[in-house]
Amino acid sequence: MSAVAHASAPALALRDASLRYGRRCLWSGLNLQVEPGEFLAVLGANGSGKTSLLRAILGLQRLDTGTVLVAGHPPRRGRDDIGYVPQQRHVDPLVPLRVRDVVGQGLDGHRWGIGWPGPGRRRKIEAVLDAVGATPFADMPIGLLSGGEQQRVRIAQALVADPKLLLCDEPLLSLDMRSQRTVTALVDRRRRTSDTAVVFVTHEINPVLPYVDRVLYLASGQFRVGSVEQVLNSATLSELYGMPIDVIHTGGRIVVAGLPETAPDADHALAAAGGAA
Repeated sequence: MSAVAHASAPALALRDASLRYGRRCLWSGLNLQVEPGEFLAVLGANGSGKTSLLRAILGLQRLDTGTVLVAGHPPRRGRDDIGYVPQQRHVDPLVPLRVRDVVGQGLDGHRWGIGWPGPGRRRKIEAVLDAVGATPFADMPIGLLSGGEQQRVRIAQALVADPKLLLCDEPLLSLDMRSQRTVTALVDRRRRTSDTAVVFVTHEINPVLPYVDRVLYLASGQFRVGSVEQVLNSATLSELYGMPIDVIHTGGRIVVAGLPETAPDADHALAAAGGAA
């Protein structure tokens, strides 16, 4: 975690938070505080509520109980102090938007149209393009880039408004190992140089293992929060899932055996909710 001391409000605070889909509880009694510069990894099976947690922080999903505050304020759509990196998705090669236009949407994407050009706006875009190593392809159509290059652009878009909190929703999906390392290193550099808090949803802990301060693990309507060693061990995960789970630490990597691919009743809950949890 960054050594810079902060007397201000935490970047993210959830108090007694719970979220349900129908009769199924995704999680309840969640108390979580993420400090500036902290890197929190969020793990769990499909349907455990990882993406729903991000939606609640973004102000897109109402909690059933409890509160969520970002930098001391309730979340709402379009807030500049939250940056969001979505899941990797296909972009049609015929989409005419240039990389710099996509990044600019991070400054004005929640408003109608494209923002008016100006020296201040241009400087912000150029600076963040340089920070993520995207300057060489800044004028290329976004659809012509590789998956790893597109994720660089999405990170730039999320950071251009200088957020206090960066939310990453499975940003490593469909990326090769080299691109995974590049993306995680970019995110880590940002939190260290700017004290931006990071909430990083992922299925795979190993690409982010060198950077993580704490882990939030969601499973079976329960959760555990703590260091990697405190959470990712056989006893803790077996207790969460109510079944034997083996966790092996080998060669600087963590191998987990016996995990279910989806949370219990996840398919029914997702069908009722009409989306991913």
